[in-house]
Amino acid sequence: MVRSDIHPQTWRDTYLQPVLLVLVLNLISAALFIGSVNRPFYDDIFNIIDVHHYATLGFSHDTVMSQRNAPGPTSFVWMAAAVRIIGGNELRDARVGALISWVLLAAVLLLGARFGRFPQLWYAALLTLLVFPHAVEAAATVLTEGPALFFALVGALAWTEFVSRTDLSPRVFLFGMLGCFSMGVAVTCRQYNIALLPAAALLAAVPILKNPWSPGEKRRWTLGAVPVLLLLLTWKGLSCPGIQTGASYNNVYTAGAGFNFTRPVVAALYVGLYLLPVTFPVMVWMKQTRRWRALAVSAVGGIVAARFSASLLVPGPLNSLVHAASHIPHGAKIAFALIVAITIYNSIALGFALWESRKALLLSPPAVFAVLTVLFFLLEQFGVGGNIPFYDRYILQVAPFFGIIAFALLPRLDNARLAALVGLSALSQFMVWRYAFIH
Repeated sequence: MVRSDIHPQTWRDTYLQPVLLVLVLNLISAALFIGSVNRPFYDDIFNIIDVHHYATLGFSHDTVMSQRNAPGPTSFVWMAAAVRIIGGNELRDARVGALISWVLLAAVLLLGARFGRFPQLWYAALLTLLVFPHAVEAAATVLTEGPALFFALVGALAWTEFVSRTDLSPRVFLFGMLGCFSMGVAVTCRQYNIALLPAAALLAAVPILKNPWSPGEKRRWTLGAVPVLLLLLTWKGLSCPGIQTGASYNNVYTAGAGFNFTRPVVAALYVGLYLLPVTFPVMVWMKQTRRWRALAVSAVGGIVAARFSASLLVPGPLNSLVHAASHIPHGAKIAFALIVAITIYNSIALGFALWESRKALLLSPPAVFAVLTVLFFLLEQFGVGGNIPFYDRYILQVAPFFGIIAFALLPRLDNARLAALVGLSALSQFMVWRYAFIH
């Protein structure tokens, strides 16, 4: 049986120290990168076009309609505001705007968690997010994840606090309204955040059934849909006209609503892969009677995955690791099969752990919300049409919820878990500083 401990104050101090340490490290690293490297890299090249667009022409129906890149407009508007306020080098100012979103995200989450009912889970969420391999990269370059995560996590924190309260005072209801609206804005930053809305609705369903709200109260929590509806009405979908017609990304990619079967498989693989470093202790707790069957399923899954590795591998750390193994005969296939097998085994163990701890976890709205968000994130991949690939960076959007799931199940931050987090943090630093040596 997995040990689950979700009492409010148990591990707060244990989590808070590494959170502050990694936060300071990330902010200093990102600031140094912004100050010393003034060349566009990665998605800087594409995203700065829309940042420039909004910075020079402002935010209007016409500028939203003429946006070129796939993410929603709000993140670009956020960075464009920084460009207009600072008024210096456009690329550097846009990066500063992205960095500010991470500063605000950390500040609000630390403050909100301190006065909330589940501080240790939100500290765990922030810690897992900060060590994620793409975290520093997203804070130091013109990527849209920073503002998206800010609104998503502010909304998730406010909404779960609202749902966990038994009283419906005006102050508590204000929290609920803020949470819904903030999650809706997060969708207009990055559309993958739409998973937050059904997760929020389901999380609220149980309290509504137990203690029915008045019709007016029920309508208020639908505020989250307002920003999304405005975007839908403007773009006539969740994708901008440029990406729908193929005009974005040098006419290479298109995206829109559709049906996609392979994309959820790829997403599930990378969700399992990035859950592994924070949940690996669950493998030890799996019952002996289940281990052999789990090993058999994992082995078969690894072998099958190796057969289709060309379709499953996407640009990122895993791809680089498998490519490095290709220098020995059959090394790439063997390495990929082994990694996938371990990922599947850990995912099976995690599934059993969640089921066995369901009674304790159901008492924690953040834990329930985190599980629902990850599940809806996977389900929404079925509806992504077009040929734009799934990048492992997209997992950054749900990384905080990995932390909530992991530390709700196993709160203890021992040396083994610390070592895994340090390894992830080191990889995150490498992911951004490698650009400094690219000419």
